Parts: sequence; C-alpha cells; structure tokens
Amino acid sequence: MLSRLANRTSDITPFYVMELLSRAKQLERQGRDIIHMEVGEPDFATPQTIVDAGIKQLQTGVIKYTPAAGLTELRQKIADFYQRHYSVVVDKERIFATPGASGAFLLALAASMNPGDELLMADPCYPCNSNFIRLFEGKAKKLPVDATTRYQLTAELLKQHWSQATKGAVIASPSNPTGTLIEPDVFKQCIELVNDKGGCFYSDEIYHGLVYGKNAPTALEYSNDVFVINSFSKYFGMTGWRVGWLVVPDAFVETTEKLAQNIFIATSTLSQYAALAAFDQSTLAELEIRRAEFTARRDFLYAALVHLGFEIPVKPDGAFYIYANCAKFTDDSYQLALDLLEAEGVAITPGKDFGSHLAHQHLRFAYTTSIERMAVAMQRLERFINQI
Repeated sequence: MLSRLANRTSDITPFYVMELLSRAKQLERQGRDIIHMEVGEPDFATPQTIVDAGIKQLQTGVIKYTPAAGLTELRQKIADFYQRHYSVVVDKERIFATPGASGAFLLALAASMNPGDELLMADPCYPCNSNFIRLFEGKAKKLPVDATTRYQLTAELLKQHWSQATKGAVIASPSNPTGTLIEPDVFKQCIELVNDKGGCFYSDEIYHGLVYGKNAPTALEYSNDVFVINSFSKYFGMTGWRVGWLVVPDAFVETTEKLAQNIFIATSTLSQYAALAAFDQSTLAELEIRRAEFTARRDFLYAALVHLGFEIPVKPDGAFYIYANCAKFTDDSYQLALDLLEAEGVAITPGKDFGSHLAHQHLRFAYTTSIERMAVAMQRLERFINQI
C-alpha cells in the first residue's frame, strides 16, 4: 500500500526537548521537584493591562472576524511603535497581524518561496524556521557559525555560500539558542548583499525588547525590501495568546493579504484587542522592570555556569538563553540532559534541537525562572557533574 503521508513529513525534525518536557511532567506527577530551564517561555504572567483589555472586549460579546490583515487599530499601533522606538516609518498597510511569529513566517515564506528554493541560515538556529522552509518544498542551507562571528551570519558567509538555488537568508537577532545580537554594520552588509542579489531577506526579531546593555536595530532601518517577523509572545509576555506580526515589502502586500484570507481567515480577535494595550505606557513600564530582572538572571546564570566549568565564549546580549559548551563533561549533550533530569530534576535543552554544528557539545539553559530557583538548579548541576 502506498504511504498516505506526505514525503515532506519525513524531513520535518522533532523537538527533542519535548521528550524531556514530557518526562519532566511525568516526574512532577510523581512528586519530584523539577526546575524548568528548557522551554522558551517567560515565567511572568501576561501584564494585567493586556488581560484587562482582552476581558473588556470579551464582555462586549462582539468577537467577530477581523480583516485578514488584522485590526486596523493594532496595525497602526505597531506602525507608531516603529516610529517611536526605531525612528522608522512603516505604512500600516505593510503590517499584518498573525497567529504568533510562526504564522508570520508561514505567510512570508508562502508569499516568496518556490519549490527548490534555498535559504541560508545559521547553525545553530531555531529549528522550526528550517522546518517551515521544508514545508514549502524549499531547502534550509545551514551555515556553521561560532563565537568568532557571535554565532551570526556575515555578508562574507552569505556570499561564499550563495548559489543559483539561493533565494535569500534568514537572520535572527537576538538569536535562539545563543542570545547573541548581530553587529549593526554586519546586519546592514548582509541585507545589502541579499538585496543586491535580488533575494529575500527575512529578519526574525521576536526577541526584540529583551536586549541587555545594547540596542537591537530592526532590518527596516536599513531597507524597506525586507520581511520582518515579530511577536507579542516574548517581550510582551503573551505566549499563549498566539498573536504576532509581519512586515512585508510593498510588492508583497496584496499577495500576503490574499494568503492570509485563505490560510488563517484572521488572527484571534480577542488576542488582537488585548494586544492593543501592549504599547500603553503603563504596560511598557512594567515590561522594562521585567527586562531588568532578565538582565540580573542572565548575569547570575552566566557567572554560575562559567564557575562550574562550562565554556561560554560570548555573553548573550538578549533573549533569555545561554548556549553553553559542555565538552569538558561529555561528548553527548543529549544524554547528559536526560541523565540530569532523572538524577537531579533539572530540565535543560540539548544542542541537537538547534542544528548539527557541534550540537553534541552544547546545552541551552533558559533563564525563565527566578534566580532563587536557578541557584538551586546550579547546586544540583554541580553535584551531578562532580559525579561524572
């Protein structure tokens, strides 16, 4: 019998951390105390101002479809945010409210990719992005990066690996799993190279806002001919609300709206109304307090891991991850993560979730829990590695 599964599904990689998360939940049900440092979800609740805006709309009972591109008011608020925060003018017609950043990526790729197209991206990287590319019968060509480039692509790397099949490049800054920012001049050079070659540039900016001691430029500061993916999930604390946004080049507006109409019909109406409060000054003031807390968490975890012997050549600039080399302790980071969970109840993410370049030597630690809990985790981790 012929398989009814689509061929592309065999190339879609799983999230290995989900196996760890499943086991962690099982251990918790058995009464074990598990410290979660594996999932990229902040422990803070959604700001009350955002919740209140959602409740207010819900109580009206008017939860109808919005336009496929999103609420006009929300798109305008996003445009105003770009003007205020980045000094960039973006027409709201180029902005689409989407079901999270994932929906934004799906729209961007659906509008721009053909079967066989190749996109260049860093290794390590967030795995879903390469799986999205495969979903549209494209190919993610992952380029090994290391501390010498801050785990980011460069124009030289893009030029070196550009081929006839190459359609463009994806750059995430701050990145997952490394938390590093691309240097502004390097960012500009990469965008210019892709534009000069007639390709598409996709800028993953979902961790903007969660940046410590530096500024994260948006790709829109360097070109209007870019796709920018962002989300209300991370900085704004709205993970489960599933709302993000996409900025497209002018030439893609009509096509993107047509695709949104057919693929999503519309992003969650309730979530969009709630997100209207995300840019209120009171909300932003609370989010800045949280950002200061993340800074303290980063500094604590970085110092603790270095003290224990992990190699971290680049201190993260943003997001809430530390990508640590554990070669001193093991040549199988996946097994180490499994064993650490069983022995000490500390859940972390193995490097194999993020690519193949030295993945077996790396672990990702998420500082999405309190310093007090991380301190306990580090005590447990020290006990564990001392027994290896």
